[in-house]
Amino acid sequence: MRAFARCLLAVVVSGSAALAQSQVAPTNSAPNPYETIEGWAKMPEGRTWGATSAVDIDKDGTSIWVAERCSANNCWDGTKGVFSPLDVVLKFDPSGKLVRSFGAGMFVFPHGIHVDRDGNVWVTDGQDNYPRRARGAAADAPMPPMPAKLVGHQIYKFSPEGKLLLTLGKAGGNRPGEAPDPGSFYQPNDITTNDKGEIFVCEGHSDAATATARLIKFDRTGKFIKEVGKKGTAPGELAQPHALAWDSKGRLFVADRSNNRIQIYDQDLNLLDTGWEQYSRISGLWIDKDDMLYAADSESGSVSPPHKEWTRGIRVGSIRDGRDGKIQFFIPDPATAPPSTSAAEGVAVDAAGNIYGAEVGPRALKRYVRRK
Repeated sequence: MRAFARCLLAVVVSGSAALAQSQVAPTNSAPNPYETIEGWAKMPEGRTWGATSAVDIDKDGTSIWVAERCSANNCWDGTKGVFSPLDVVLKFDPSGKLVRSFGAGMFVFPHGIHVDRDGNVWVTDGQDNYPRRARGAAADAPMPPMPAKLVGHQIYKFSPEGKLLLTLGKAGGNRPGEAPDPGSFYQPNDITTNDKGEIFVCEGHSDAATATARLIKFDRTGKFIKEVGKKGTAPGELAQPHALAWDSKGRLFVADRSNNRIQIYDQDLNLLDTGWEQYSRISGLWIDKDDMLYAADSESGSVSPPHKEWTRGIRVGSIRDGRDGKIQFFIPDPATAPPSTSAAEGVAVDAAGNIYGAEVGPRALKRYVRRK
């Protein structure tokens, strides 16, 4: 009996571990019917694009919202102890003209963005500005002073005009080693809301054994309701849950990035399905009104050597074809051997079907238009 129990346990454990290592063959060969448009979104004179992983569509269906990292990959200068003076949240009209901007001095590492049904704009901040010793400094070197304004690991809700309406989480977040506040965050990746205005967040941007990995639900006022998930590979466990999207049935799709899969939940955060590995190592997710799923892979190969046979890029398929549905289209990353993240990390699709890819490594916002 004990031998049988040990064998059964071994099967369960090995089966759980296997979920993180997809047995699906790489889906790199689907046709690409899209033309790439670079440089269509115009920054103000003298400002260059920084890293961005955050792109969404305005409720008008045509304007584009982006959260950009201040012409760099961070909006906080730790050596000088100052914020960048640049606005973080940017709105472009369909022609690529910048028509609105705000959010300067509020973010360290803007990461995820969501435009809700009323046109309000939500943005997550995935780092903080606590003082840190310079790289290479002695372990007993004096710590820099605390900043005058502590920020980070929070989520902000803005009106379309840029008025701050709501803040989720405490400034500086749930620091490792301290007792966590379930309603605060450490490395919140993405944010979305449902038809009732309830708020959903995915959290955890590390593969360390002690890393946070959870989904959190709040009511429409920001009151904490529940959390699910922990670091791991079994169904319902997570590793860098990086993006969120809703299908037409009201199911919540979660990009479980470091497990190279999607997990699907109902609106009470009950697990419904685990799989969909044909969409690769997903950093960004979008689902349109026809249940076409757009999955952006920015890490296979360079950041994730175990996934080296998969090509980075944006994969497109239909949810209605089921968990084993084929990839219909694929926009590959033109870079063949980048040293780090490349191609789109965030993805969004406007009402006309144009795709937008927010890129961290290349520091760009690209537009993909269907060839005629």
